[in-house]
Amino acid sequence: MPQSFVRDMSDEKAYSEKKKPTAPKLRFKEFKSGWINKKLSDVSVFLDGKRKPIKESDRAKMRGQFPYYGASGIIDFVNDYIFDDEIILLGEDGENIVSRNLPLAFKVVGKCWVNNHAHVIKPNRDTDIDFLTHILEKTNYEIYNTGTAQPKLNQEVCKSIPLNLPTLPEQQKIASFLSEVDEKIQQLTRKKELLEHYKKGVMQQLFSGKLRFKDENGKAYSKWEEKRLGEVSVITMGQSPDSSSYNSEGKGLPLIQGNADISERISNPRQWTSEPTKVCDVGDLLLTVRAPVGSISKSIHKACIGRGVCAIRNNELSDINYLYQVLVDYESKWKRLEQGSTFTAVNGDDIKSIKINVPSPKEQQKIASFLTALDAKIEGVATQITHTQTFKKGLLQQMFV
Repeated sequence: MPQSFVRDMSDEKAYSEKKKPTAPKLRFKEFKSGWINKKLSDVSVFLDGKRKPIKESDRAKMRGQFPYYGASGIIDFVNDYIFDDEIILLGEDGENIVSRNLPLAFKVVGKCWVNNHAHVIKPNRDTDIDFLTHILEKTNYEIYNTGTAQPKLNQEVCKSIPLNLPTLPEQQKIASFLSEVDEKIQQLTRKKELLEHYKKGVMQQLFSGKLRFKDENGKAYSKWEEKRLGEVSVITMGQSPDSSSYNSEGKGLPLIQGNADISERISNPRQWTSEPTKVCDVGDLLLTVRAPVGSISKSIHKACIGRGVCAIRNNELSDINYLYQVLVDYESKWKRLEQGSTFTAVNGDDIKSIKINVPSPKEQQKIASFLTALDAKIEGVATQITHTQTFKKGLLQQMFV
């Protein structure tokens, strides 16, 4: 925790008595005054009614030039174009308002398209836009949602959202610090994306045979052979046990039914079965055979496998980690088959017939080790992102009333 932060001791009694404090637990030491209760409408203007409609002919010319935001994320459904330097977009449907992974409330700088699934907010001159963005980011909107089947955050309800604000200088200092944390998250996210892009390119080179490893004497390994997956592995199709045997008490074996029992490419079973049918071992690969088809992961359990997955084990011709990387690369081919079709499942013959390039076992191991090391780097950055996001979440809880 930075030394410039101090706990506001004047409010410790209020916290202990569960009364609403006038200042947060954590603040910069040069600020002493209490915070003031406001409503969102007291510190900002809603620009929803001031959007400028664009003629269809002009929209066609500007399409693709500026960011667009809305629940659909489809430019053809967007009718409004905002002329402003800095605004805040607040999701009207109470959920993510864009197709990309952005928070419910976020700042936009410059011109953009916005549809009616977002409120457009402009802070007044006494309110820092970044500070207000962070407040709206941490707000619990579930208590403000209206509607049933489709929860909504209507404008009048949004205007009444209560806020607690310090003086403008303290707002700016808090916002600057949190923006540094955001910048760190963005840098890590970009680093992860670059590593993933690099790995994808390397995989294309490796599995096409354009990029080769050499042995310890600097000589090329033997020529690659094209084989079917069924020739270089043992494939066990899943079979669901009787549902009466399912339990959550740990009786029998863990049950991996399908994609719902896999998390982050690792088996993560939710139930057990006392009457296992087909079984996978620790270290086997798991391939989903029902939508989504072709997702590959690793089993860290000896488990019963249901009809939504199959287990893949290497034989003397293959390295299990090489097969894993090949099937990760193959996932995009399954996705292409799924798009625009009724393709929802594959059988054992489909899987056994997959054609892959197979180098010698030693070269397989080198390829697998190289790609596994890249995976470790990507996972390490992902862990940093998670930790930094958790750190920020903690700050938001302590730096705001």
